[in-house]
This record gives sequence, C-alpha cells and structure tokens, in this order.
Amino acid sequence: METHTQFPQDPDGAGGDARHRSPEDQAARGPGPSDLVQLIDPDGHRREDALYDLFVADLGLDELLGLYEDMVVSRRIDTEATALQRQGEIGLWPPLLGQEAAQVGSARVLRPDDFVFTSYREQAVAYCRGVELDQLMAMWRGTALSGWDPFAVGMATPAVIIGAQTLHATGYAMGCQRDGSDAVAVAYFGDGATSQGDVSEALVLAASFRAPVVFVCQNNQYAISEPVGLQAQRPIAERAPGFGVPSMRVDGNDVLAVTAAMRIAVDRARSGGGPTFIEAVTYRMGPHTTSDDPTRYRDEAEVASWRAKDPIVRVERLLDAAGVLDESARARVARVADAAAARVRAGCLALQAPDPLSLFDEVYATPHPVLERQRDEYRSYLESFDGADGTGGVR
Repeated sequence: METHTQFPQDPDGAGGDARHRSPEDQAARGPGPSDLVQLIDPDGHRREDALYDLFVADLGLDELLGLYEDMVVSRRIDTEATALQRQGEIGLWPPLLGQEAAQVGSARVLRPDDFVFTSYREQAVAYCRGVELDQLMAMWRGTALSGWDPFAVGMATPAVIIGAQTLHATGYAMGCQRDGSDAVAVAYFGDGATSQGDVSEALVLAASFRAPVVFVCQNNQYAISEPVGLQAQRPIAERAPGFGVPSMRVDGNDVLAVTAAMRIAVDRARSGGGPTFIEAVTYRMGPHTTSDDPTRYRDEAEVASWRAKDPIVRVERLLDAAGVLDESARARVARVADAAAARVRAGCLALQAPDPLSLFDEVYATPHPVLERQRDEYRSYLESFDGADGTGGVR
C-alpha cells in the first residue's frame, strides 16, 4: 500500500508534505490524520513504509512471534470469560474479539512506570500490564469494586463512564510533567466516546499544557448499536488536530503498524513534544457485551468482511510463510493460552463474596455519623432475612 503522509492540519503551522522532511522531523510532528497506515496486510504480506518501518526496525520474527502469542492468549482469556458469563459465573463481560492487535501492539510499547487509563474492554492491555487473571475477573463477578492495585501494574481499573478516563489520563500526565518524570500516560477509549464532552476537554487540556499523554481510540465501528458513520462523517483522527493534537490513523488489526504508531507517540511525549491521538481502525467481531445481540443491527456479510481481516490470522500467515510458526511453536502458544484460560476459570470460581457491610468501608477517610447510621440500618435490614449473623444469608 502506498502511503503519502501529509499534514493538512499541522498544529505547529508548518504544513507541507512529510516526504520532504527528515525522518526525525516526521516522527516529532507525527503523520497526517487521514492516512491509514498498514505494515502487514490481511494476507500476511509485509508492506514497507519509509517512516513507520523506522520505528519497528528492531522487531524481528522472534519479537513478532511474541506479539502473536500475546494476542492468542488474550483471545483465549476472552473466550473463557465469555463462557463463564454464559454459565452464570460472572454477571457481564465485554468481549474484545477482533481488537487484540490494537491493544497488544500499543500496550507492549509502554514502560512499567507509564500509567494506563482504560474503558472496560481492554483486557488484553491488562494482560500485558501484568494484571493477575483472577483479579481481572473480580469486578465482573461482583466480588470487588475494582479488582487490582492500580499502582502495582501501572493501570487504573476499568472506567465504565464513557470517556471519563481521557481526563484522568491527561491529569496524570500533567502531574508527571510537574514531577519532572518522563513517564507517559495513555488513555484507551472507543469511537463512541469521541462524542462525549470529556474527550474534547481532555484534548484541549493536553494540547494547552503539552501533556505527555497518548490518546488511543479503538474505532471498532460501533458505539453499542450505533455505527461510527452516524457520528463521524470524517475519520475520527481528523478531529484531534483541531485541538492542536497531532494524530495518526492506523490499521488497528495490524499489530506492527499499531506498535510503530505507539512508539512514535510515546517518543514524542517523553521528549516534551506533547500529546498524540491514535485512531486504530478495527472491528468488534462479537457483541458489545454479553447482554447484547449484534445481529439486530449488523448483518453477517459485514462481519464476514472484517473476519477476513482478523488481526491474529494475518500475523499467523506471515510467521508461517517465514517458517517460524511450525507445529512446535503452535503447540507451545496453545499451551500458554490454555494455561491462562485455566487460571481465569480457577481464579474466578475461587473468588469469595465480600462481607455485605464492607460496602461502607473506606468511603470516608475518617468516621462519619451519617455513614455509620446507614451501616446500622443496612445491618438491621440484612438481619431481617435468614441468617441472623448480619450477612442476610449471602455468605
């Protein structure tokens, strides 16, 4: 695919064609918002790009095999979690099927001291950040309000309020800036979130203060049942330059292209260049959540066309053609994935229901009379059921 990287809306006012700039200058400014960058096509063929190839030149077949394993494991975790919901073991699950490359390719670029703020679908990011798999399930099983210690893994727990995490990430990045750290904050969100005011406010703040934050928009084509075309008449990446934030638009099913784009954005943030917006064009192949029926708003032909662009299959084809993904390698990856799924299931089933009265713990830093009265009222309410131990018989 021929790529002409241009800057029609250059926030620095330079304008011009990126092909006439040095690679260092191009990387500092970021590529244009309308170009869809692809380094591995759906058939597994490697495509060359003068700019983006610079940022993945150190990634050989072994490293690509590692990214492939991450994607396979993430999909296997997702499949197991979906099965657990169907079996009544968790209340809800938001499948990530089809978005593995967008998440793995970006998350593996980050350092341990970077900090990630996500929505509720970034389980592959959580896996890459080192979240324990039983902790990944706690919120969805209803045994915890969050699930893990954010500071232990450099990742906040899921934000269900659409778009709110973009402000959290921007504020955190501004804090890093003031502390003199070169750590970077990352916000993950979907195409639907870009219609929320929080995202616009975050872009304004990030641009105004040159905050070291990367905005990763996973454009999976649907905000629940609303197709992206209803709210975005132009590529979403074109919005960011209007706020003064350079943007890139990449094939979100291409793990190598996502990695290159993320490296450009992170390098820019670390060097004081400010925020970057990445639109990863991908597809949610499953339902919005396990309570959703996507057949009501999209047809099988559309799903089939995107299934042919599967992010895992294209890397599999490339590695297979290179002779790297032999039967031994496939079996090893499958074992790792199955072991992860087993940990998800065992960890989920082992989660214990919390004491109902713990709901009132840590609401305030110091005792509060109103809260204590509410606790007593709730205790009396529970005691009115079977089990006079104050648990309502829920243990």
